[in-house]
Amino acid sequence: MRIPLDIPPGLVGDDTSFAAAGRWADGSNVRFWRGRPQVIGGWESLTTDGLAGVCRQVFAWTDNAAVLNVAFGSHNALQVWIGGGLYDITPTLARPARRLGADPLSVTAGDATVSVAMVGHGLAGGDLVDVSGAVALGGITPNIEGAPVAVIDADHFTYEFMAPAASSATGGGSAVVVAPQAAFAAGAIDGTGGQGYGTGAFSTGAFSSPSTAEFFPRTWSLSAFGERLVASPRGGTLYAWANDTEVAAEPLRGGPAQVTVSLVSHTDQIFALGCNEEVSGVFNPLCIRHSGVRAPDEWTTAPDTTAREYVLAGGGRIVGGCVAGQFILVWTSDRLFVGTFVGALSQPWRFDPVGEHCGLVGPNAFAVAGSQAVWLAPDLQFRSYSLGGAVQIIACPIRDEMARNLASAQADKVTASTVSIFDEIRFDYPDARDGNENSRYLAVCLGDGSWSKGIMARSAFVDAGPQQDPIGVTPEGRVFWHERGRSADGAAFGWFIESADQLLNEDQTLMVRGLWPDMAGQAGAAALRLSTRLKPQGESRTYGPYPVAPGAGRVDVRASGRLFRVRLSGQGAPTGGRIGRPVFDVVPAGMR
Repeated sequence: MRIPLDIPPGLVGDDTSFAAAGRWADGSNVRFWRGRPQVIGGWESLTTDGLAGVCRQVFAWTDNAAVLNVAFGSHNALQVWIGGGLYDITPTLARPARRLGADPLSVTAGDATVSVAMVGHGLAGGDLVDVSGAVALGGITPNIEGAPVAVIDADHFTYEFMAPAASSATGGGSAVVVAPQAAFAAGAIDGTGGQGYGTGAFSTGAFSSPSTAEFFPRTWSLSAFGERLVASPRGGTLYAWANDTEVAAEPLRGGPAQVTVSLVSHTDQIFALGCNEEVSGVFNPLCIRHSGVRAPDEWTTAPDTTAREYVLAGGGRIVGGCVAGQFILVWTSDRLFVGTFVGALSQPWRFDPVGEHCGLVGPNAFAVAGSQAVWLAPDLQFRSYSLGGAVQIIACPIRDEMARNLASAQADKVTASTVSIFDEIRFDYPDARDGNENSRYLAVCLGDGSWSKGIMARSAFVDAGPQQDPIGVTPEGRVFWHERGRSADGAAFGWFIESADQLLNEDQTLMVRGLWPDMAGQAGAAALRLSTRLKPQGESRTYGPYPVAPGAGRVDVRASGRLFRVRLSGQGAPTGGRIGRPVFDVVPAGMR
């Protein structure tokens, strides 16, 4: 008899091998494309220079001269690749300059102390500030550089000027700018877990509300505002970089001091999602603020500006957000909101909840393909939302392994990306069996819903866009073009795919005598292994591996049983191929 191996696409690994009979059960680095298994493409170095720190976000865009820029945000640095060179554009300052309200300064006759009214200044005693833009009051003009401060309360501080005031006065004008000189510091590499009431320093945060101390690995939000890069490290301020590799990114003037995630809308407005409230200066994990239209430095709500503030309903905290066409999706730890531009001056945007109990597990654990968003929720279920529809759970028949082994407190490292050439969304995650860094991935083909997986360490990944191919970054800082060639940057990489039990005959055992391979574009040698059993819980016997050379017409095999598991694998440079319908040559071997 001739029996073809014709198995539907997709791995089904969360069931017994016999219950999943007739399906593929396990694999690594093999995707399903157009209904058939196919070895993923290889990868090649983008640059021989390694990145500083552990990269958590990569973003590609083009400047006004159509030159490709690729930015990398790591736990301790911000870097950009242009024209084959890697440049450090890490900010030097950690806080933005703020323009204060009218007449914020006070002085006393015969005293060099200057008192400053600055709501929610966030400074600590001894911090250095530059003060500029002040006009004369009390006989002095108290502009200064690098002055240490003494904190009075959350909204007031003082500094010493170089000369005493001749008279007591309050003033300074309406153009006073305070620029804190705190240095940019590295963030955490690993999460420490358990953010919420009782974590952090005593009295941190409101009663029963999450504290705002850093319990998360440093992640970044990266966007383009025209040709400029807008970047924000989680828990830090907004930075802008103006495409000059000799100049570091600088704090965006007037922006919130503490931002969870940021993005740029189609209306040319910069959004800070989870940030300091404008009036109080207190961090609110559900507060959203945006700049004026085409005005990145305009953050003051007023009748003559389009900068505004919103606070989302419900509890929890904002975790992530993205642009989806002309809409904005915002995930909290429990809900999904859709932001719609309505154009009213009093309320330019409206944010409406569209789903509950469907939050986001980490700030980069989502991807958008067309009008559909797919993400991983805190309950480790995959969900999707299409604009105008409802939130849906995406069944994943290989989810259990990921859910069991996701590294504790490291869920914020999960990163998702489209791989548009294969209509695919890929989730890289940290598996505790390998450590705390991303080491494995799950992928779903949106066309047919088939799932695949692999072992590959990528802490950041971005789809092709202005660049021809996807880009992936290892936790060690190596950067690769993906889906290029058939090797791991010239070295070997491995792949395999294995079926669940195949019941070829219910009444009698069979002897497999040979295989007629069916592989298109095979590169390098492959191997065939068969495992057989007489009953679902019977003893398993393994045959092989048998080499399958490119172009082989037949592979001789000798394996008998009633239930058969088939495994095809490869390891080499080059390696790869697309598996069609290999045919087994079998004969009856008895009635047992």
